[in-house]
Amino acid sequence: MNSTTAIATPAAPAKAGPVHPLWMRISHWLNALAVVILVTSGWRIYDASPFFPFTIPTVVTLGGWLGGALQWHFAAMWLLVANGLFYLFMNIATGRLAAKFFPLTPAGVLHDALAALKGQLSHADPRRYNSVQKLAYLFVMLDLIVIVLSGLVLWKSVQFPVLRELMGGYESARRVHFFCMAAIVAFVVVHLVMVALVPRTLLTMISGGKPEAR
Repeated sequence: MNSTTAIATPAAPAKAGPVHPLWMRISHWLNALAVVILVTSGWRIYDASPFFPFTIPTVVTLGGWLGGALQWHFAAMWLLVANGLFYLFMNIATGRLAAKFFPLTPAGVLHDALAALKGQLSHADPRRYNSVQKLAYLFVMLDLIVIVLSGLVLWKSVQFPVLRELMGGYESARRVHFFCMAAIVAFVVVHLVMVALVPRTLLTMISGGKPEAR
């Protein structure tokens, strides 16, 4: 009795997803839009009652006047909160937060920071963040949370008395809000410099990048 033996054909290699999934790219650009509006309108709000001996040039502010700046600021605030919650949820739910940003150690940050200063930090694999990138992105996430919390104190000070006291009072919350905003601006400047040095990072954030064979 003849029997036939099935010959298994090798399966095609599985494809990994793009460098940046679609949900991440959309939320990234929405966050960028929200931050730009918040910063420029926030500068106009600051100019209405500055607490430092300087004001921000009107040409780089948004709103035209205090009332207009507040309207832009509140609109962008809701966009940032909603999109930020979506971004955080998706990062946790998909495991991207743990995979992309951890482990993170002081030794790793020091090593990669020194390598960056020497121009020896590799950017060959856009799927992997070096320790400096991990620290910077985690810092921005925390900074944006503090911006939202301090903003709640400035918006609804009476309704959030505990939060107001944790911030050291209303005037202290204004300064916390300002310095957190300044930290975001500094991050954006450094981020744009890095994009200019490694242009393909911008392309992958637009197109997602090519899937990688496994």
